[in-house]
Amino acid sequence: MTGALAVILLLVGIIAVAKTVRMVPQGFEWTVERFGRYTHTMTPGLHFLVPIMYSVGRKINMMEQVMDVPSQDVITKDNAVVKVDGVVYFQVLDAAKAAYEVAQLEIAILNLVMTNIRTAIGSLDLDESLSKRDEINTKVLHAVDQATHPWGLKVNRIELKDIQPPRDLVDSMARQMKAEREKRANILEAEGFRQAAILKAEGEKQSKILEAEGEREAAFRQAEARERLAEAEAKATEMVSNAIASGNVQAINYFIAQKYIEAFKSLAEAPNQKFVMMPMESAGIIGSLGGIAELAKESLAGASAPRPVAVKQGG
Repeated sequence: MTGALAVILLLVGIIAVAKTVRMVPQGFEWTVERFGRYTHTMTPGLHFLVPIMYSVGRKINMMEQVMDVPSQDVITKDNAVVKVDGVVYFQVLDAAKAAYEVAQLEIAILNLVMTNIRTAIGSLDLDESLSKRDEINTKVLHAVDQATHPWGLKVNRIELKDIQPPRDLVDSMARQMKAEREKRANILEAEGFRQAAILKAEGEKQSKILEAEGEREAAFRQAEARERLAEAEAKATEMVSNAIASGNVQAINYFIAQKYIEAFKSLAEAPNQKFVMMPMESAGIIGSLGGIAELAKESLAGASAPRPVAVKQGG
């Protein structure tokens, strides 16, 4: 009998010590209740409670938590049905409020997030819902954070993981994107042909301008050469005329030889002339050239001879 009593007392002592000494792990806070009423919150560390009178109420996780938002059907402003899911990041800042201000905290947060997602996407068209994901995230985060503030929570981020439109809309958008890409490709190709045509026309224009400038320069050079040739022929004609006027018969041979050589040159350069008959002796040509040589010698001798000085006689 005494042994059984000792065992009972030992068990009671162990339970009393377990109820008295409490150790809160890091990242958690425990609420303390006295006869079922909240009194204070225990932070991480070692604590002592009076058994029976005080007890642990709720064990609240104070670390940032991640909660998945299940996929749900949402109707957009233009009556398109899309499937949306997401993820929520939240953290408890006040353990007492999170424990006693709301029942089933995670379910309350989840329902609140899903409701605000439907509200945000329902006010947008399908195209806006797909392109303005950051705007939707910000709008939902602001609404949920304000609603959960009385619960001692801080909602840090809400991210929409996937917005999935119906299959027929996806196929329609794919065809639209393909048509748009083909349109841009055709525009770029046409623009390339246009630029090529412009560059080609510019090149032909510059080529014609340069060709015209070259022809003008050549014509100018040819005109200048003809002018100088005419001046030389005029000078030669003047010299020959002066020689004839002074009684030199050899000057006549110059014109005969010149015309003879020009006629023979034209005959020899004719494109349909393969064989030339010469009915005259080549000595005639040599004789004419000799006359030209005699004329040149006499002209040089006359130019080098001293001119006579006229003496005026007195009366």
